[in-house]
Amino acid sequence: MASVKVTGFKELEMKLKRNADMQEVKRNVRKHGAELQKNAQRNAPNDTGTLKRSIGLEIADEGLSAEVEATADYSAYVELGTRFMQAQPYLAPAFNEQKEEFKKDMKNLVR
Repeated sequence: MASVKVTGFKELEMKLKRNADMQEVKRNVRKHGAELQKNAQRNAPNDTGTLKRSIGLEIADEGLSAEVEATADYSAYVELGTRFMQAQPYLAPAFNEQKEEFKKDMKNLVR
């Protein structure tokens, strides 16, 4: 499965604690996590609906992180493809779209 590495989180967290209300940060995390889940579900192929229904959202780290994951056994094969099947990305495009909106909202909090 593909992974994403985020750097500078400690510095961002320190600046946010100084300049922003942490409740607003948590609200942004929830909002964008829910949007990411919705967009991934919208992008997922809908043969039986199992893949769409398996895309879940979990808020962790006291509200400071959101995890969107497809739990269907075959979800990675659909996202990445196999030698027999072309990839049908649904999660990565949703993430790439949502991360820009999230970054913009977070920047607005520290101004």
